[in-house]
Amino acid sequence: MEEGFAIWANPSSPHGEGRKAKAALEDARARIKRALNWDGEMIFTSGASEALWIALNRSKADRRIVSAVEHDAVFRAAPDAEVVSDETTFGDNAILAVQHVNSETGVINPVAQMAETVRSGGTVVLSDCSQSAGKMALPDADMLVVSAHKFGGPIGIGALLLREFNLLNPIGGHERGYRQGTENVPGALGMAAALEAGDWQTTTAQRRSFAERLGEGVLTIGDQADYIFAVTHPGMSAQALLIRLDAMGFAVSAGSACSSGTLKKSRVLDAFGVSDDVAARTIRVSLGWNTTPEELDAFAEAWSSLA
Repeated sequence: MEEGFAIWANPSSPHGEGRKAKAALEDARARIKRALNWDGEMIFTSGASEALWIALNRSKADRRIVSAVEHDAVFRAAPDAEVVSDETTFGDNAILAVQHVNSETGVINPVAQMAETVRSGGTVVLSDCSQSAGKMALPDADMLVVSAHKFGGPIGIGALLLREFNLLNPIGGHERGYRQGTENVPGALGMAAALEAGDWQTTTAQRRSFAERLGEGVLTIGDQADYIFAVTHPGMSAQALLIRLDAMGFAVSAGSACSSGTLKKSRVLDAFGVSDDVAARTIRVSLGWNTTPEELDAFAEAWSSLA
């Protein structure tokens, strides 16, 4: 990022400084695509929320369909979207949004299988990969959303990956006419560097052992990632848990970070069929690339003392 600030100029400007910034931006784009093993197109955005808005509002699809467990940003971007039900039919001119790894429970959705099912009818599949990019292989989808700060990169930058630009209606401006606003060159370089570093302080075995130490309180709903857990206390409310754990030095949340300031039941837990009583005692515990084994041990001991 320091390199990006040092050479910063508007990368759309034709002068020498602009061309230098443009070259750095395109180098970062190529590095990010290579790190994610993506051979399609890529639009830099200010983060996942903007990428979701672009995909859902500038798609050429006439129908917008979303799963019931999507992040709140999806419902803000497409408040009138159809929510998938047993009666939903897919077909031409539809876009289906399905999160890859759920941000509150760690559930891994079978995006590739879903895409294979609906693509034959002409449905485009959008997958929010904010919680999986840089941590596991990306699913086979037509549009994918990634966020840099989820894998150790800077805040304020992300990307929309597309099979081809023709999936969207252009708007003019930057990013080949598909996004307005000057590109964030320092952020793009930081995003590329974070993906290339990519090392976690904990191993898969350590993270799985950590989940086991949390005991029966961990909600298991299908395939799970090993770095996001929904954990239920036998008697203490989620809000009380947040206060107690914060005082002990642990940052956890109830629901996703974008909605955890509310006292309403998590829409995601409700969609997964979790009862009101259990949801009221459930918190989200998520691990980052820089979480250490010692911190896992300390949290497991703290949780044991509370439970």
